[in-house]
Amino acid sequence: MSDRSLDVRDLPPCEPLERVLAALQTLPAGDVLVVTIHREPFPLYALLPRLGCAHSTAPRPDGGFEVRITRAP
Repeated sequence: MSDRSLDVRDLPPCEPLERVLAALQTLPAGDVLVVTIHREPFPLYALLPRLGCAHSTAPRPDGGFEVRITRAP
């Protein structure tokens, strides 16, 4: 099991979601995608269960969020 990082803080709307979804397509089961983003990605949260993924979110000191996404084995 390993972590893969994806920083989408400086991207315009829609692009963070598109990049996360693209990264999830190649994420092996059991691995973790660690996403750094400037606001909570509520549209992403709605999609994750349909993709077989679980997530946890934590605020960052800079006001952004870290979202850890795991694909179920």
